[in-house]
Amino acid sequence: MRHRRIDQLMTREVVSVRGDTPFKEIVRTLSQHQVTAVPVMDGDGRVVGVVSEGDLLRKTADQAATPSGMPAVPDLETWERAKAEGTRAEELMSAPAVCARPEWTVTEAARLMEVQRVKRLVVVDGDDHLLGIVSRRDLLGIFLREDDDIRREIVGDVLGDTLRLEPAALAVEVHDGRVELRGRLPFRGMSTAIERMCSTVDGVVSVSGTRLTYDVDDTERGGGRS
Repeated sequence: MRHRRIDQLMTREVVSVRGDTPFKEIVRTLSQHQVTAVPVMDGDGRVVGVVSEGDLLRKTADQAATPSGMPAVPDLETWERAKAEGTRAEELMSAPAVCARPEWTVTEAARLMEVQRVKRLVVVDGDDHLLGIVSRRDLLGIFLREDDDIRREIVGDVLGDTLRLEPAALAVEVHDGRVELRGRLPFRGMSTAIERMCSTVDGVVSVSGTRLTYDVDDTERGGGRS
């Protein structure tokens, strides 16, 4: 299977700021380019952090007065207060930046986003030079794949190249990313493996193997037929 690589999905034209960029210029940059975060670069063009709307809003949260009758806003942590008092990108940014490499797959990038709880990854080369940015929206773009494209990959790569099944062994239908498998298998246990492998194809929303039958039930002692 050929998972889509990050360099196929990332945005290559990325606006960035330097570490000494002032607060208001960062806000202006985000607004003008309609982005929610920008990488922060050092003097050698390496990514050292990311400053986002969330980083900038800490200043507003720190300065906001509590309206009468409203619950008090929790005090900022020490590190948050330090950011709130910052005036330049290097003081405001989240560092180090959560980065990805261009050869990573969608699955690897999505897993890192989930673990790090970030909405975007900065894509860098081996020397930490900026190559692009990939967002949650970019990763979700794989679900815009055409059904025919998904079906060809399942039939050719999963059933043919990987499982070595005859082309006519199973019928594959794909509608809006939902895969339905029909046909007869030698062993019942194969159905679970096939469904699992089909589900890993980029763009697949769900896989149903309820219409698969089998010759031998190898999941129970003694076997059987369906």
